[in-house]
Amino acid sequence: MNDVLKTSATGGETGNEFLAFKLGKEEYGIDILKVQEIRGYEAVTRIANAPDFVKGVVNLRGIIVPIVDMRIKFNLGEPTYDQFTVVIILNIGGRVVGMVVDSVSDVITLAAEQIKPAPEMGTAFNTDYLIGLGTLDERMLILVDIDKLMSSSEMGLIETMAA
Repeated sequence: MNDVLKTSATGGETGNEFLAFKLGKEEYGIDILKVQEIRGYEAVTRIANAPDFVKGVVNLRGIIVPIVDMRIKFNLGEPTYDQFTVVIILNIGGRVVGMVVDSVSDVITLAAEQIKPAPEMGTAFNTDYLIGLGTLDERMLILVDIDKLMSSSEMGLIETMAA
C-alpha cells in the first residue's frame, strides 16, 4: 500500500479517510482503502465499441486495466489532459480499474458528524452512488461510493471484465 497516502493515521477508528480529487470545479472524495496507487495520465489503447467514458486500457505491471474518464462519465465538459491530470488506480472487488480525474488534492479524515446525507437533486451523479457530503472547514466534498459506481450496470466494467 502507498505509505505516502497514509498522512493522518492518528489512531483507531476516529474517522474515515478519503482521497480528495477534483473534477471541474467540484471536489470529490473516495474511500482511501479502495485506492491502490496514483499515476500520471499516459496514453491508453482504445477498445472498439467501448462507451465514450472508457478511454481504453493500459498494461499495469502485467494487468490489463480499463481506464474510465470521470469527466466524460458525468458530462463535465470536454476533458483536457495536462500535467495535473492523474489516474487513480482502484481495487474494487478484486478488480483493478483506473479513474481519470483533473487532479488529486490530499487525504482527509472525516468524523461521522462531518458527513451529511446527500440532498435529492438533479446532479450528474445518481444519488445512489453518493455516500453524502463531507464538510471540513470551508471545504465540501462530494463523497462517492466508488464500489457501487464502478460495479453498476451502467458502467458495465466489473461484469464485462469478469466474463
